[in-house]
Amino acid sequence: MDRRSILKNAGIAGVLAAGAAPAVHAQQAVRWRLASSFPKALDTIFGAAETFAKHVKEMSGGKFEISVHAAGEIAPALGVVDAVQQGSMECAHTAPYYFFGKNEAFALGCAIPFGLNSRQMTAWMYQGNGLTLMREFYAKYSMINFPMGNTGAQMGGWFRKEIKSVKDLKGLKFRTGGFPGKAIERLGVIPQNIPGGEIYTALEKGTIDACEWVGPYDDQKLGFNKVAPYYYYPGWWEGGPQLDLFINQKAFDALSSENKAIVQNAAAYAHTDMQAKYDAKNPAALKQLVGSGTKLRPFPKDVMAAAFKEAMALYSELNAKNEDWKKIYADFSKFRADSNLWFRFTEANFDKFMQEQKL
Repeated sequence: MDRRSILKNAGIAGVLAAGAAPAVHAQQAVRWRLASSFPKALDTIFGAAETFAKHVKEMSGGKFEISVHAAGEIAPALGVVDAVQQGSMECAHTAPYYFFGKNEAFALGCAIPFGLNSRQMTAWMYQGNGLTLMREFYAKYSMINFPMGNTGAQMGGWFRKEIKSVKDLKGLKFRTGGFPGKAIERLGVIPQNIPGGEIYTALEKGTIDACEWVGPYDDQKLGFNKVAPYYYYPGWWEGGPQLDLFINQKAFDALSSENKAIVQNAAAYAHTDMQAKYDAKNPAALKQLVGSGTKLRPFPKDVMAAAFKEAMALYSELNAKNEDWKKIYADFSKFRADSNLWFRFTEANFDKFMQEQKL
């Protein structure tokens, strides 16, 4: 008797007795490409995409693999959104505010000057309306997003000359990422949106006068302390910048429900892991930088006050001309006000007290 006759006519007991097991339809293998906006040298920020891909492969038993490509390998650092939107690759890992030129509302999914800190940003995304509002917006670009990393509050950057007042910012060519440049230029600064892998050369050659990237661990790796002596804080334009995994909507919709769940959970793991790495690595790096001669400075009070005033004025202008911004920012700003009311009594006071202790 041939195999097909057995499968057709026999019950399961008969099939097993005959030694012919029914065919099991294995889940089809999935192979994706991920374009990062970051260089491989930055194991924290580029590494978040590698962490994500590793967990996707492990959770799928090797049936879902994602190759991770550094900036410039298969797409320019600032071209990854176009690539995902057009479907030339399935996904990208980037900082949404890089793409404010398409629409300023991109920045609200990452960081804006005097916005949310990292915990508040995660809370707005997962327990507020952040994820719903941003996904509604990103759908216009044929993408769906998943939060995938946060650096925590950033440093204010590296300067060749000391900044003693807001007047010292006039005419300064300053590398900053994406949307923050719209606020900084209102202080007389000339913003330069340069990818991470190109900043050192620009600073060394004097093409720019100052730069900011993330914080001590990455900045030390990139060598900024070798060409600029002054290191300012805080990065008021990036209190808690969130990175995103952008996925082409059609590619995501084509996944099985199991693989969709794998993507969601792997991204959430990478989201937490990335900030944990920064929080663990930045302290030692800052000590080393200061020990080697870096001059650590706070921004003068008049700089902070002027920056806050100009940022709020910018948001009022955007409310009047950008409906996407207006809708999302209304919810964002309310969440920020409520969250800061809570943090001022607990987190801020606890942190301040502990940081004054000699432990």
